[in-house]
Amino acid sequence: MNSTVKIKKLRENAVVPKRATAGSAGADLYACCDEPVAIRPGSLAMIPTGIAIELPEKELAAFLFARSGLGVKHGICLANGVGVVDSDYRGEICVGLCNVSDKEYTVMPGERIAQMVIMPVVCAQFVQVQELDETERGSGGFGSTGKA
Repeated sequence: MNSTVKIKKLRENAVVPKRATAGSAGADLYACCDEPVAIRPGSLAMIPTGIAIELPEKELAAFLFARSGLGVKHGICLANGVGVVDSDYRGEICVGLCNVSDKEYTVMPGERIAQMVIMPVVCAQFVQVQELDETERGSGGFGSTGKA
């Protein structure tokens, strides 16, 4: 499946997202800042990418995920877990990063800070009802199906 996503550079030093390999699910997003940004332990930072996107269909969204190397090696992850860029958003994509480690981390201009995956979304209709169909699981949640 191949789709064309239009990218608009909002700043001269912005880097167009790119997939590292042909098999990469995500395209790398790059920090578009004029100077390094230090993120202290337990702190948050909003890092601009300098780009805006246009998705080709309303049934698509861009999802921003942490880069595994930043997360595992440095404790740098997305502040909101997963970022969601709606199909009708045309503003700059910014990445909220948090530092869950015990060491300061400095984001350098042009550094890969997140990955963006374009995925389909179901535009569901929500209907209020009085009852829901019964299932074997029922209302059991949060570990109710067992440890493994």
